[in-house]
Amino acid sequence: MKTRARTTAWLLTLLIWIPEAFAMEFSPCADAGASPVLDGSWCTHVAVPADHAGRDAGQLSLFIRKFPATGASKGSVWAIAGGPGESGASLYPFVAVLRRSFPGFDLFIPDHRGTGRSSRLCPEEESEASPGGTALAGAEWGSCFGRLQAHPQPAGQFTITNAAHDLRQLVRQLQPANGKPVYLYGVSYGTQLILRALQPGPLPVSGLVLDSLVPVDTDARWDLSRRSQVVDEVGRQVLAQCDADASCAAAMGEPLERIYRRVLANLAAKPALLARVPGKDLRQFLGTLLDMPPLRARIPFLIRDLDRGQARELDAVRAGLSALQATLGDAASMPPSIPLVGIISKSENDLRPGREMTALRQEEAPLLFTSPLPALLADSTLPAYARDAYFGKHPVQLPPTLVLQGRLDPKTPFQGARKHADTLREHGPLGLVAVGGAPHFILWTAPGCFQRHVAAFVAGDKPIDAECMVF
Repeated sequence: MKTRARTTAWLLTLLIWIPEAFAMEFSPCADAGASPVLDGSWCTHVAVPADHAGRDAGQLSLFIRKFPATGASKGSVWAIAGGPGESGASLYPFVAVLRRSFPGFDLFIPDHRGTGRSSRLCPEEESEASPGGTALAGAEWGSCFGRLQAHPQPAGQFTITNAAHDLRQLVRQLQPANGKPVYLYGVSYGTQLILRALQPGPLPVSGLVLDSLVPVDTDARWDLSRRSQVVDEVGRQVLAQCDADASCAAAMGEPLERIYRRVLANLAAKPALLARVPGKDLRQFLGTLLDMPPLRARIPFLIRDLDRGQARELDAVRAGLSALQATLGDAASMPPSIPLVGIISKSENDLRPGREMTALRQEEAPLLFTSPLPALLADSTLPAYARDAYFGKHPVQLPPTLVLQGRLDPKTPFQGARKHADTLREHGPLGLVAVGGAPHFILWTAPGCFQRHVAAFVAGDKPIDAECMVF
């Protein structure tokens, strides 16, 4: 059943939160002609406090790109990238799907503080004019990390909470005076950021679309220090699916896990073959493939070929990986900010700080699929900031919310997302769309499911639990 009443009632309750409108001046982007996806986009920079709590003086700059609606605008959508560390450019390749999902809406894509063309943690090394562009390169790693270690104060400015207050400022600053609806879309870390932005109080938004919802901050089963266990669980499901499929099982000839364990045991004795595996770490490479359904489907055949001492399937999968990555574009601000990734992950998403590498290796020894993140956290020398009062809490009041979650998500696991969603239901109406066969980032990996359910939600459908399939 469709109803506009829920949106109207929600907005009326928020009128006291809408400040006096401030102009946000956009102009045609200098790079609008650089690629078809940027055609017609408008850009601006907005000043925000370096620290919204007032502990540090000064201001930072946020970059925002606007993709205007075709014809009269029905409202606004703020699309919040994941990460932490990803800039808004990571969403540019999906503007067409977002337009179809939010038909007739202006689309605003900001760069988080610390990413893209917004103010950076290491402005000299992460400048577009530096040797590596916005990515660190060569000696820039040492100078950037060394400065942050010697002067950790800036780390306290680039927190999730400060980024959340940035989003609050942007939404309220651009809130339409005519009362047109405003939606927030976020993926992965973007869902954590949006929910943090709602903790200080409601925002004048009509609804949330949360893609690949992160687990609750305090849930130790799924924090980043256990990412390899999450990846391993999904990987084992993929192996089991092959065994349960008659044609796949026949092609393998014996249980796939048995073949894979044999490959892992023997690969070190085949240096030429091992050298063709990215990073010379098969467990991590196969863990990476779990994020991409077309390549994930090739894992059984890759394992079989390696068992036979062949690399044909491995080479084909590597080529397929490069082709898929190329579809994500090459915008100048695309590379993630590694310093920001390290600082936020270490400060808020690692519930086992201080682990030693030896203990980590022992813990991951029995796993068949792994992630590089736990080792990067354990080996990090970047400063951490103290968690604040918002850590582990939830918004008091939640607008209508649609969650889209893959059942084979190796980053934000389905069970963790479902538990988080059940907690959020206590604060507002929420529907969970479980996408069978999908990994992380539904906008990318299951665009058909995304478009169908989001468009219906925006058209007025009540958010309800539902199922969708990738294939």
